Amino acid sequence: MRVSQGRERPLTVHHLNQLLLVCSLVLLVAVAAVRISSRSGLPSLLVYLGIGIAMGQDGIGDIHFDNAELTQVIGYAALVVILAEGGLGTKWKEIKPALPAATVLALGGVAVSVGVTATAAHYLIGLEWRQALIIGAVVSSTDAAAVFSVLRKIPLPTRVTGTLEAESGFNDAPVVILVVAFSQAGPVEHWYALIGEITLELAIGAAIGIAVGWLGSWGLRHVALPASGLYPIAVMAIAVTAYAAGALAHGSGFLAVYLASMAMGNAKLPHWPATRGFADGLGWIAQIGMFVLLGLLVTPHELGDDVLPGLVIGLVLTMVARPLSVVLCLTPFRVPWQEQTLMSWAGLRGAVPIILATIPMVSGVESSRRIFNIVFVLVVVYTLVQGPTLPWLARKLRLGGDAEAAADLGIESAPLERLRGHLLSVAIPEGSRMHGVEVNELRLPAGAAVTLVVREGKSFVPLPTTVLRRGDELLVVATDPVRDAAERRLRAVGHGGKLADWLGTDGADGTR
Repeated sequence: MRVSQGRERPLTVHHLNQLLLVCSLVLLVAVAAVRISSRSGLPSLLVYLGIGIAMGQDGIGDIHFDNAELTQVIGYAALVVILAEGGLGTKWKEIKPALPAATVLALGGVAVSVGVTATAAHYLIGLEWRQALIIGAVVSSTDAAAVFSVLRKIPLPTRVTGTLEAESGFNDAPVVILVVAFSQAGPVEHWYALIGEITLELAIGAAIGIAVGWLGSWGLRHVALPASGLYPIAVMAIAVTAYAAGALAHGSGFLAVYLASMAMGNAKLPHWPATRGFADGLGWIAQIGMFVLLGLLVTPHELGDDVLPGLVIGLVLTMVARPLSVVLCLTPFRVPWQEQTLMSWAGLRGAVPIILATIPMVSGVESSRRIFNIVFVLVVVYTLVQGPTLPWLARKLRLGGDAEAAADLGIESAPLERLRGHLLSVAIPEGSRMHGVEVNELRLPAGAAVTLVVREGKSFVPLPTTVLRRGDELLVVATDPVRDAAERRLRAVGHGGKLADWLGTDGADGTR
């Protein structure tokens, strides 16, 4: 089977049925691979790439795919979804203190990394300066999907996770600008003008992202949609709108979608658990499709001569460029050396560098196929080394968080527009300190009340002395003015139990 940029046969219903069968089997295998990778510690990136390689021309599928332009377009679309999912799950409370350090690391760190890596590629590997600069820029971006998927499984200090998540969300924009500039035909003139261009695009993208996110949050909180399933679709549509608006305004669409999603993710939107689940599912589909496609694009038998250059450049990037950028950018913020060490090792690369490596291929840069192969080898090898060792390093540096912290409540809100109220659906999970608390000990604000309890499949109206248990689901009705206060109180009791202060315990102020 061949898939390329040449003329194709007309698509028939039979071909469509075959395509649907193949896609469904790939998704089923990939979903099973998620379980395998989570149990074995093997990064899921490698599993999905392996599926793509197995389907490719050197594998059992014998699919010949060489359309770099299509891969780039699909990769950009997948990255938009991944950034949206990451932004929706980013807690503003965690990221706010780390925002200055993350911004400096996302910008200054990229500059240091590009310079050191490009110098090594030129003098150690013998690449021309244009090719060396392209590789330096391509691999300087930490991958949002890899960072989000790995860090949220490790109990780390909030400053570390906040800095790394914000950096991965911010540094895609300047790297894309650099790769496009270095891939243009002719000499790179007035390189210093790139600084102004990057600053302007980031400013435009940030302004549009914040504006779209705020307007979208306001609209979703004040408009009651006819079906709860429309809220997740609306949230993702707003996120994609932020990307499109930012890109059309010649700003950073990637930064716009991340900030818009983060604004919506911290706005207490209606039907939030359903929205997060929907976004998480889309994020997985985007990762699976993107990695499988990249696996199809690579030609394994052509990688032999590029393995050693990829290992050398990756070693310089991991052991010199990344630590140097972290030290230079974070030392002024008085970040302890233990945290700097972990953040140096946690500069994960994933599919984003491989996608960016298709830009010089589409632009017709000389030896662009070799650049792609070197980046592919680098990403695969060092993802395999860094990802599984992060938990071990965190324990050795004594940076592990409280793994036994109380589980957070799952609270879903549905607006009652004509009644000017809200119906809160509260699920009490295992580990919640709301277990054993009486209804009257919740001390909900005036205007909010527990109206129904569902326990073991049976529902009943609770008494003030009804004792709540793990696994219970509560229906809480709250008037519009006290809706936020009621949720803060519920989360406070979930974290601190019946003795929680009225305004909430630390870390339980209702922030997602």
